Amino acid sequence: MTGDFAHREGVIWLDGEFVRWQDATLHVLTHALHYASSVFEGIRVYGSKIFRLTEHTERLVASAAELGCVLPFTVPELDRAASELAARNGMVDGYLRPVAWRGSETMGIGAPGTSAHVAIAAWEWPEVFEPGAKLDGISLHVSRWRRPPPECAPVRAKGAGQYAIGTLARNEAEAAGAQDALLLDHRGHLTEATGANLFLVVDGELHTPVPDCFLDGITRRVVIGLARSYGIRVVERHIPVGELESASEVFLTGTAYEVQPVRSIGGLTHASASRPGEVTRTLAFRPGEVTRTLADAYAKLVRS
Repeated sequence: MTGDFAHREGVIWLDGEFVRWQDATLHVLTHALHYASSVFEGIRVYGSKIFRLTEHTERLVASAAELGCVLPFTVPELDRAASELAARNGMVDGYLRPVAWRGSETMGIGAPGTSAHVAIAAWEWPEVFEPGAKLDGISLHVSRWRRPPPECAPVRAKGAGQYAIGTLARNEAEAAGAQDALLLDHRGHLTEATGANLFLVVDGELHTPVPDCFLDGITRRVVIGLARSYGIRVVERHIPVGELESASEVFLTGTAYEVQPVRSIGGLTHASASRPGEVTRTLAFRPGEVTRTLADAYAKLVRS
């Protein structure tokens, strides 16, 4: 997703109206820009059909409510706007980005009296990673940044503020030569990548972290359902980072990532007698039967 997103062709739905892409602007003193009072969604379009639109819209509204913000549009109204936007932009295979934010009525940290705004943009969607990544997998690097406990952040909301950690972790991972970061939580347990949920295959079973300090992804829930339909046992639990060694396969799930295999995880540390906690190593994985089965099932589902 490169290029200048401020200068594209097409229209954006903004507060109930369709406007030219370059006219969809907001003031520099908008509360959300300074205090992260915004929430968003990522939604995929496959073959001109929007996948799980209402689930995403409902989560957008719930995320805003988690931040104390009531949106001025209902779920059906937002669904209709998204569908019409995709049609107006001739979207066949693409991506929708609904975003909601507080306006510019105040520059205090508190936000009483600020207006709520909503916009939806749509564009064609390329692959997140390079060609071949869906077959060969991507590399992850364990980040020094950690997901906070639920009493320290609105973890049930898909809020812009939560993604500051992901940005820092992703930059750190890419600087280390990896394609994405793997974050731990405040307890040292596995959580997720910067924008995708984590799954391990252990002895033929699917293990995934409990989403108690990070977002329970819609794609995550879909893949869990698919796994159970194939008779694959799914275990949701707190997973210490050391248990990565027990996994035969690792993959990520998300709207953008779909089902994305992982080929390696670097930056892992273990203690030694002379340098406790400073020895790093990398684990290697190969996409196996479980990953391929679920990736194929998901690809079929989204285009059904």
